[in-house]
Amino acid sequence: MSSDAPEQPTQTYEQAREELADVVRRLEAGGLTLEESLALWERGEQLAQLCQHWLDRARERLAAASPGDREG
Repeated sequence: MSSDAPEQPTQTYEQAREELADVVRRLEAGGLTLEESLALWERGEQLAQLCQHWLDRARERLAAASPGDREG
């Protein structure tokens, strides 16, 4: 599993988070075949990576915008 989140994601953080929540609801509800469950799990992993990508970028932007711990 070496693929990283895309540089220019096609989904917003909010869209990815909502889809991830839906994946979790569907997995928790059960009644799926093993193949369906595995496919949903894999999609959930992709969505979690995408959400993490957005959060990391937001942290980077905040760090760049704040003066940080510079000594003056």
